Amino acid sequence: MKKPWIKWVAVVVAVVIVILIVLPFAVNADTFRPAVQNELSSALGRRVTLGNLGFSLFSGSLVAKDISIADDPAFSSSPFIGAKSLHVGVKVLPLLFHHDLQVTNLTIDAPTIQLVQNGKGVWNFSSLGGASSDSKSGQQPAAIPNFSVGELAIQNGSATVSSIPATGKPFMYSNVNLKMKQFSFANSFPFELSANLPGGGSLKLSGTAGPLSRTNAADTPFKATLDVKHLDPVAAGLVDRGTGISMVADIDAQMESNGATATSTGKISAANLQLSRTGSPAAKPVVIDYKVTDNLDARTGQVTDLAIHTGSVAVHATGSFQQTAKDVELKLHVNAPNLPVDQLVELLPVVGVRLPSGSSLQGGTLTANLAVTGPATATTIAGPVEIDNTRLVGFDLGSKIEGMGHLGGTSGGTAIQTLKTTVNSTPATTQFSNILGVVPAIGTATGSGSVSSAGNLNFNLLAKLNGTTGAAGAVNKAASSFGGLFGKVVHYTQQKGVPMTITGTTADPKIRANMKAMLK
Repeated sequence: MKKPWIKWVAVVVAVVIVILIVLPFAVNADTFRPAVQNELSSALGRRVTLGNLGFSLFSGSLVAKDISIADDPAFSSSPFIGAKSLHVGVKVLPLLFHHDLQVTNLTIDAPTIQLVQNGKGVWNFSSLGGASSDSKSGQQPAAIPNFSVGELAIQNGSATVSSIPATGKPFMYSNVNLKMKQFSFANSFPFELSANLPGGGSLKLSGTAGPLSRTNAADTPFKATLDVKHLDPVAAGLVDRGTGISMVADIDAQMESNGATATSTGKISAANLQLSRTGSPAAKPVVIDYKVTDNLDARTGQVTDLAIHTGSVAVHATGSFQQTAKDVELKLHVNAPNLPVDQLVELLPVVGVRLPSGSSLQGGTLTANLAVTGPATATTIAGPVEIDNTRLVGFDLGSKIEGMGHLGGTSGGTAIQTLKTTVNSTPATTQFSNILGVVPAIGTATGSGSVSSAGNLNFNLLAKLNGTTGAAGAVNKAASSFGGLFGKVVHYTQQKGVPMTITGTTADPKIRANMKAMLK
């Protein structure tokens, strides 16, 4: 005989199952659609349109098959956000028995998001929440919407970042996931954001944000940690391949904004770094530490310090920048005082400085005082550069000068006492003026010249041979023995100098002495 309580348990279970099946049909969820649309539209300051609403008792949510959030009409008539579905988490019992809609969370599934910035730096999301989107409009700040939910989330979305007028290809984020806890326009809230970048990179941003700026949602205060992996600016479409700038970077940064000023302090680990059309990628990763402050309204910023590390030394830059509709205009100062050449040689190919094939610099110091100006993707670098007490190993300068026979004294490599010049480098060419080179084994040289973006050389120099040392000493002895015209030529070279040209390429320079010009 069966126990009576088992029978009653079975009855109760059956009743519960029936209730679970029947109750959703007893609730016409679509009757709540106008209320949900109106509440979301009022909170966002944008028209929100939902498809038919269904009710899921097991998930405790209303489900809209489609959702569309209108864009700022000053930017577009197309949706700001469009999504396959919207899950509206609700308190079940008040909904079932009192038809009282109490929203607990919102989840937007697989949205497509359009982020657009105009030429004045205003974003299409700046007016979200009823903000004016223009802090200089003179309008009274909008009231902060009285809207909050326990969790607001976006899952498996995509975002396109573009500008009007268009200044380049749109930037695409995929697999965008955003979660905000205890979301409210009136208070700060924690958030986590992750996304995939074009070219195989990834981004994670986490911290706190809020309350919503009443004048411009883009100026909402926040404090966050940024973690970017495998950012390839060329593959991502941020930098045109023709600029010669490329890298694969990891970024670890701390970011903070009070709504008016944003600061970012972090580290960039750049593999395969190249900063010039004529350059080649660095053999080892280059670490760049930076600290930047950005005035959000003026769209200007200060680079407090930017340190490019190589070996145990760093090249420092400070200055300012201005964001424009087309690019970021730089105005930086690079200071490199008496840095050891041995520590810097790995950076030379990065900026397009190539030594003759098979040669290398050893020892000595480099001093540079440079101004970096212009668009970030096409800068001009100008200022004095000096190298002292170094040796160009693997390059016999004495044997390379055509037109004067073989001048000895440099077969073990060319010792350079001083090499100084004023540089003016643009993407098209690099000009060298006020050149002064002192090579003890041969003499001194002055002049000017240029290196094209293809690495072609065009220099005109005036060389004066030493009278008693090295190669010139040997020539001077010969002059004393032979006298006559040859002796006059040698003495002329010591007093007036020998015109020389350097052509060819940086890898294979052609140095020629113009003896005929001396005799005219």
